[in-house]
Amino acid sequence: MFHSRNVVLAGLIAALFSAPALAEDLTGTLKKIKETGAITVGHRESSIPFSYLDDKQQPIGYAMDLCMKVVDAVKTELKMPNLKVNLAPVTSGNRIPQLQAGNIDMECGSTTNSVDRQKQVSFGPTYFVINVTAAVKKSSGIKALADLNGKTISTTSGTTSVPLLRQYEKTKNADIKSIDTKDHAESFLLLSQDRTAAFVMDDILLAGQIANSEKPGDYMIIPESLRTEPYSMMIRKDDPQFKALVDKTVGAVMKSGEIDKIYAKWFMSPVPPKGVNLNFPATQAIKDAFKNPNDKGV
Repeated sequence: MFHSRNVVLAGLIAALFSAPALAEDLTGTLKKIKETGAITVGHRESSIPFSYLDDKQQPIGYAMDLCMKVVDAVKTELKMPNLKVNLAPVTSGNRIPQLQAGNIDMECGSTTNSVDRQKQVSFGPTYFVINVTAAVKKSSGIKALADLNGKTISTTSGTTSVPLLRQYEKTKNADIKSIDTKDHAESFLLLSQDRTAAFVMDDILLAGQIANSEKPGDYMIIPESLRTEPYSMMIRKDDPQFKALVDKTVGAVMKSGEIDKIYAKWFMSPVPPKGVNLNFPATQAIKDAFKNPNDKGV
């Protein structure tokens, strides 16, 4: 009897100390979320169809859907079903500083996972693969990237587009002026108003801007690539607990085949606010990324 009482007492003591131990074991982003009762998701405002504002000014998109899978996993992991979800707009120029400063906990948009950026941040599994190229007006006579010599282009601040153009064999010695803008919508606006001759950016983002423009038939995307790049959700560096949760969650969505439905929703179906279908089938590179989830950068 005495022995059994000791066993029960030991069990109670163990239970008493194990509860706070779980919270103490939390580190990085998960610890921050647990302590504040909130997670802040950074989103873009015009990265169609990854992360953009609908007609009600609410962030939606392919990347947002995947990030919400992570948010749900955080709620389950931390046993916080009523976790507050804050949404914060970010730009290409401030997304990394905002993440590093703790103002957002993850960035859900159209961010390239590069080896250079991995020095500052970490990434989840690749969820899209793009080609960096340019959109031009069909009437411009521009057929190749080399034709941009002597022209002015628009691009979005904080992206990899212009450095790649400067390094590209066919354009590295070309006389090309660039105007940096705060977002993709503004970059495309300059092209539409003939203030620039081309908008240099990722092919799918160009396709999104063209599809949602007043006259989609006026534009074309140059069939030439400066570089193939993987997109991933961005998280803080040196945060193994949160990264493991992100990798596990997104990896499960991919391996289960659920990713195919999410992909079809945003790239093969009419999307808000105009009901435009981008009709952008998954390339072999995208299919390979889904089959073998990884966070390799370029």
